[in-house]
Amino acid sequence: MSEPEHEEDLGRAYDHQLVRRLTAYLRPYRWQVAFAVLVTLAQAAVQLTFPWLTKEAIDLGIRHRDLYALDRIALLYLVALLAAFALGYLQSQIMQGVAQRVMRDLRTSLFRKLQELPASYYDRNPIGRLMTRVTNDVDVLNEMFTSGVDALFGDIFMLIGIVFAMAQLNVELLAVTFSVLPLIFAVTMTFRAKVRRVFRDVRSKLARLNSFLNENLSGMTTVQLLGREERNAAQFRQINAEHRDANLLANTYHAVFFPLLEIVSAIALSLIVWYGGRQVMWTGITLGTLVAFIQYTQRFFRPISDLSEKYGILQQAMASSERIFALLDTPSDPASADFSRPAPVRPARGEGAAGAGLSVEFENVWFAYGGEHWVLKNVSFRVEAGEKVALVGATGSGKSTIASLLLRFYSPQRGTIRVDGRPLQEWDAEALRQRVGLVLQDVFLFSGPIESNLRMDDPALSRETVVRSAHEVHAHEFIERLPGQYDGELRERGASLSAGEKQLLSFARTLARDPDLLILDEATSSVDTHTEQLIQDGLHRLMRDRTSLVIAHRLSTIQDVDRIVVLHHGEVRETGTHAELMALEGLYSRLYQLQYLGGRRGSARAEAEVSSTDI
Repeated sequence: MSEPEHEEDLGRAYDHQLVRRLTAYLRPYRWQVAFAVLVTLAQAAVQLTFPWLTKEAIDLGIRHRDLYALDRIALLYLVALLAAFALGYLQSQIMQGVAQRVMRDLRTSLFRKLQELPASYYDRNPIGRLMTRVTNDVDVLNEMFTSGVDALFGDIFMLIGIVFAMAQLNVELLAVTFSVLPLIFAVTMTFRAKVRRVFRDVRSKLARLNSFLNENLSGMTTVQLLGREERNAAQFRQINAEHRDANLLANTYHAVFFPLLEIVSAIALSLIVWYGGRQVMWTGITLGTLVAFIQYTQRFFRPISDLSEKYGILQQAMASSERIFALLDTPSDPASADFSRPAPVRPARGEGAAGAGLSVEFENVWFAYGGEHWVLKNVSFRVEAGEKVALVGATGSGKSTIASLLLRFYSPQRGTIRVDGRPLQEWDAEALRQRVGLVLQDVFLFSGPIESNLRMDDPALSRETVVRSAHEVHAHEFIERLPGQYDGELRERGASLSAGEKQLLSFARTLARDPDLLILDEATSSVDTHTEQLIQDGLHRLMRDRTSLVIAHRLSTIQDVDRIVVLHHGEVRETGTHAELMALEGLYSRLYQLQYLGGRRGSARAEAEVSSTDI
């Protein structure tokens, strides 16, 4: 089940399993939390002394005009205030520190999980929604940890202490106070029922807002090119308004609930003043007792209000934690999730009976991204170690899908893929990908120094290796012209570089890793003629002494390969050398003739004609 579908089932008021999993993140800091709880209980105990000190000041000091007793009680009151301040500061510092560490641990777990998820997961879930999990949802849990975990014990202790103190002062007045509890219960249960769904709705609307924003910022060039600014702004206004309305509804419930609690508290106080005043006049209880009881009553409703507010925080935390753990429980890519099996030891370059490189074999492979819409149908071919094989065919014929399957981004529904004679599922994915070099048409570069992009922070690669690789693919020349050269900072996705320069960096990055298997997926399709001439030598160096799988639309890039595999509608239709396929006068010959002999219509037109041909 994808995450968007799962979200509709979220929002339970309390889930013991979720709370247990959340508290597991507190376990490494259990001693700090335990100390914070003790500090909170001590602070609550100090708070309980204030009404009692007020009573003593009235009954012993003011009533008997005893200035010495009054001064002493006032000093104790001041000491209690300072102690409450110090304990509150200490509790806040401890729990803030614990909460920040728990947030760090949670975000680390989420980030690791995101790196383990299969590529198909990102096909179904918007990036903005996933960013919400790592940022906003974790922030909600931070609020619960800082103001909920230990404070809950303090509020409960405060309630018990207040009830005990009130019972010691006057049982009749305690009964008067408890007479309003049914009202509190009715108000609280109504609030609980209403707020549960609205908090889930707020989180869902925020995720949608982040998702839409991320998508539009990533595609801003396309938005401006197509003139969609006004339409996208209208969509954003609608999504933003829905998020606003969800928050306003949550605020409305709070705006109604807490004043209602104040009204109930005021009713209780008025009853105590009315009934307690009569007792002062008729039955002889002291004025200090009545004043202390009024203060205890006010403090009695404060923890109830705090607990109700913490219930709202708990609701938000439950909604966020369900989303967080739904992500953490998503099945990982089998290619990257099995850490129990030791990674194969990478042999030295050139070792092995088969010679340099890795052999690749597809045997009766069927694959569909979803349902029964097969992208590959019974595909079988073999690439020997050190051999250079090209995959050609019209757009949508399955060429790039073969590369994705080979790198274990997806798994075939049927058939077997072998690398170096071993079924692909027996390979440790990390070890396999370390031995494969992939050069894509759309090069992804990270913001940061050029050298960091070439080394990818691999400690095994020295700067000399990186510079030598850049020299061999003719990237060194333009790097030397950039400010800072190899230490120069790239902007996000390499926005400051041309498409050709990014391609050259991609070649240098791949060559530096010295892979055994090289996959070139439309690697030169974005390179101009002059740059393509520069990198041809680099390509020859890149493919030397290693298995190479070249995916290309432009047939000029595959003239020197050992064999060509022609794909059509997901099936292998032809296999052979350039000369053999031209002599066959089939799909490859037709595509070649349309590209070169009928060049005026271009390769895109040629692809369209070949793709529409059903042979």
